[in-house]
Amino acid sequence: MKITTMTFSILVIVSGLITIIPFASAETMVSIPPGSSAPGCDETNECYVPYDVTVDVGEQVTWSNDDTAAHTVTSGSATDGPDGIFDSSLFMAGTTFSHTFENEGTFNYFCMVHPWMQGIITVGTASAETGSTEMTTTKTAMKDEITLDYDITGGTVTGISPDTEANSLFINLDTTESGSLTVTLPRDVIDATVNGEDDDFFVIVDGEEVDFEEAKTSTDRTLVIEFPAGAEEIEIIGTFVIPEFGTISAMILAVAIISIIAVSARSRLSIMPRL
Repeated sequence: MKITTMTFSILVIVSGLITIIPFASAETMVSIPPGSSAPGCDETNECYVPYDVTVDVGEQVTWSNDDTAAHTVTSGSATDGPDGIFDSSLFMAGTTFSHTFENEGTFNYFCMVHPWMQGIITVGTASAETGSTEMTTTKTAMKDEITLDYDITGGTVTGISPDTEANSLFINLDTTESGSLTVTLPRDVIDATVNGEDDDFFVIVDGEEVDFEEAKTSTDRTLVIEFPAGAEEIEIIGTFVIPEFGTISAMILAVAIISIIAVSARSRLSIMPRL
């Protein structure tokens, strides 16, 4: 099981104000949950969550100590002891430890303070077929409680950003061969509707409109978009993007209109002749 987060920044301009909404950097997270310092979590492999993680060569894993006790993340086993590949030393509750895996293989680890706590990191490489390298990754971009899930083959996603004025979502790519992007779009982030009914998205790959496959639910729409080798950008155009920002603009406009009406009314009253 692999839990990966990749977060980017969104630049929003509302009434002349520039706001940057930050996202977290790309990393695979493992939690040390509350109660791990007592025996029993080993019976369900929940001393580290997830217990078994698979990553690619060069990826970073970050352990978060969500327990109330101090722990270690030490490569090796309780039976044979540390093997010296990585070791967090003792790190306290509420802190993290990160390690980047540069070599392929399977790495067992444990807590030196609580030896029943054990986990596994499996580090692999991109699969190869007929001499080509095809990479498949699954990432999740998080903004507060909104998630943007995608699978990609033939390359990686390097950035995601909206253009609220153009009702577009831009996805930047680094591709080495032809592939496809499968992206799930929450309807409360981007949608395409006309008079309350579903309409088609427009999808543009490096300036050219392309066809795509789509599956819909009441909460999201999943697009499968093919791209050629060397593709750098996919633009998805709908009827709105990040609608909460549009709502803010509408509220500001409504307040301005009401203020103008109120001022005009007072002006008319002030010039009325007295009887």
